Parts: sequence; structure tokens; C-alpha cells
Amino acid sequence: MSIDTKALKKEPATAVQTKQWYGNWRDYVVYIGFVAIFVVFAILLQERGFLSANNLLNILRQTAIVAIMAMAMSFVLSAGEIDLSVGAIAGLTSVVAGMVLMEYGIVAGVAAGLALGLVVGAVNGGLTAYLNIPSFLVTLGMMGIARGVGMWVSGTSPVPVIDDTFIFAFGSGNIGPVPVLVVWVAALGALAHVALRKTPFGRQVMAAGGNPIAARYSGVNVRKVKFQVLLLTGVAAAIAGMLYAGRLQSGRFQLGEGDELSVIAAVVLGGTSLFGGRGTVMGSIVGALLIGVINNGLILGGLEYSQQLIARGALIILAVAIGRGR
Repeated sequence: MSIDTKALKKEPATAVQTKQWYGNWRDYVVYIGFVAIFVVFAILLQERGFLSANNLLNILRQTAIVAIMAMAMSFVLSAGEIDLSVGAIAGLTSVVAGMVLMEYGIVAGVAAGLALGLVVGAVNGGLTAYLNIPSFLVTLGMMGIARGVGMWVSGTSPVPVIDDTFIFAFGSGNIGPVPVLVVWVAALGALAHVALRKTPFGRQVMAAGGNPIAARYSGVNVRKVKFQVLLLTGVAAAIAGMLYAGRLQSGRFQLGEGDELSVIAAVVLGGTSLFGGRGTVMGSIVGALLIGVINNGLILGGLEYSQQLIARGALIILAVAIGRGR
């Protein structure tokens, strides 16, 4: 009896191709999901103005700040860490930048906001990378500290922001028909994409998250990389806080509350692994847009806030499931 060796060789190749196709499909699930959900809402909510220019611009404005934090979170998750303090840092920064801006002007206000992000990010990174405290615990504690400090220094009252230049540059301005917030996302997104995909630092981030032991033997300073990515999220959250202050023309400690969940969901939906070694900035931006479209559609659809929370929670569970599948 003869054996068809060609048939034996074809089966493994077919199995590999099927596996690759399935993997590729999962890689693009956020883009497929975005198009599908957008089309569904466009059909169902057409009479409620979903496709109006004002509503689409509102979606971009509402998701821009989450997208900026999601860019930085892409680096953190790719390095095998997590940052739960980004929303609280944004709220605290809006308060501090607003207070300094009121007393000393725009340059001092922006510098104070960035300095705050650097300090908090350095604390998170130092405790995680050099004292080996899990980033989940460090940033969970920092979330409470930042929120409490924001309440304390502001007396739980909003801090007015009245500087027209700051308001224009950080959230409320338009360059022609394009909102300034979209310009921020485009500029920072391009920079973050290149940094993660095309630079030695990006490759070190992937290596540190994928296999830290092998990365160390390859000469990667894993501790330094983990410190740097948490420093990066601190700065990104500070920028987000100033954008909140400029857009809403006030600094409030409540700003950014709950954003950490939306940010993590956007990043994981976009294709970054919860377990390190894999990340994409562009996917994170699309993930943030997807969440923004869903929130906007639910509001236009007349769902109550409690129902919106249920839908958002289901989305986060879906994001984790997709992350594990990858």
C-alpha cells in the first residue's frame, strides 16, 4: 500500500494557513467592529442626528482625551504592566494647572501640569521597577492619593480657567473646521506610533513585556523600560488633564473619573495584549473611537445611565476576552 506523501504535507500547511487567517481576523476585530457598529447606529439613529456634522465632531472631541491616554497605555501594557491612576492624575492636573494658571499665567500653568505628571509617573515607575511592587497595586494606591489631593487643594470646588490662549490651545479651539483636540490626537498619535514601531525603545518595550528574562540576557534594561513607560503614562495623563481643563474651562478633581477603565478597554480592543509583548497605537486610537461611538449611540438611543454602564461593562469584558484570545 502506497502512502500519498503530498497529501500528508498539504494538511499541516492548510492548518497553518487557517490558524494564520484566524489570527489575522482577530487582529483587525476593532476595525471591523468599529465599521459595523457605526453603520448600525447610522441606520437606526439617522433621524436623531447621529450622522450630523456636529454630532460626529462631538464624538471626536469626547474621545480625543481618552485616546491620548490610550496611546501611552499601549506602551505600559506592551511592557507587561498596567496603570490605573491615569484618570485621577488627569483630574488632579486640571486642578493644579488651573490654580497656577490663574496666579502666574499660561507658561507656569502648563509647566506645573507637566511637572506633576512627571513626578507622579516617576513615583509609579520607581516603585514598580526598582522596588518590585506590582504596578496594579502601586497605581491603584496612586489613584486614591491623586483623587484625594485634588479634593484637598481645590476644596472640592471647581477652579475656573479664563485664559483665552490656554482655552484655545487645550481643547476648545478650532483650526479651520478641525477641533484642536483632533490635532493633538493626530500629532501625538503619529509620534507614539513611530516610537513603538520604528525605534529601539519600542522594540525594548515589546521585549520587556514578552519575555523579560530573555530581554535581560539580550542586554535590555527591563527595569529602566518599565520605569519609562509608567513615566510616559503620567505625562500623558497630565496632558489629558490640561485638555479637560481647557475644554470645560475649569479644573475639577472629578475630571477623568472612570477613564482608566475606558482607556484599558480601548487599548485591549485595539490589539494590545494585557499580558505584554504586543502593542499597537493606531489600534488603541480606533478602540477609543469605538467606545466613543457606542457611548454616543446609547445616549441618542435614549438609554438610561444605568444601561450605559451595563453596556460599558460588557465592552470591557469583551476586551479582556479578546486580549486572552490573542
